[in-house]
Amino acid sequence: MDKLGRNLRKLASCTAGVAMIEFAIAIPTITFVLLSGLELTNLVVTHMRVNQIAITVADNAGRVRTGIDEQNIYEVFAGAELIGRPFNFPANGRVILSSLQPNEQTGSNNGQMINWQRCFGSLPGGSAYGVEGTGRTNGSLSSGMGRPGNRITAAPGTAVMFVEVNYRYRPIIFPDFSPRITNLRYEAAFNVRERTNQNITNTQNLPRRLC
Repeated sequence: MDKLGRNLRKLASCTAGVAMIEFAIAIPTITFVLLSGLELTNLVVTHMRVNQIAITVADNAGRVRTGIDEQNIYEVFAGAELIGRPFNFPANGRVILSSLQPNEQTGSNNGQMINWQRCFGSLPGGSAYGVEGTGRTNGSLSSGMGRPGNRITAAPGTAVMFVEVNYRYRPIIFPDFSPRITNLRYEAAFNVRERTNQNITNTQNLPRRLC
């Protein structure tokens, strides 16, 4: 009986394996924190790239001088595809490029119009502000395009390249990591540079990338 008691006391005071047990208990928490950090990093990087697509498309479209052709649109969207390739943007995103211009109407019909509009990407959905031709004969776009408090308008005789980018974010680690953050959206706008003709042409008879 005394021997059994001594063995029990010895077992109770034994600390061998405690560190291993504590590590085993901590592994799930450490793994969750690590994977959550990786997912959050991926989300932040994706935000940055979607924003970069919006800025790049608006900037490059605004740089086309003299006149703009469907071939230029292909080149501009090729840049968007290159930026978005690492996160499969063409399949899960959409770029909407609109040429915002004064409609040259008078009175209550005076305002802005979407002279032409082109799209890239397979994600369904259109512009939040209208389709090609919106505002051409009326004042429906009298305040321009953009979020309230940050409306964009084009000056007489020129145009603004207004870009909307939408992307359906899919978590790479936890499908339900952040269910509220599934659709990323960014907008950007740049004035055209020295373009004398704001109407789009199609000298090579290319398929138009209509929305």
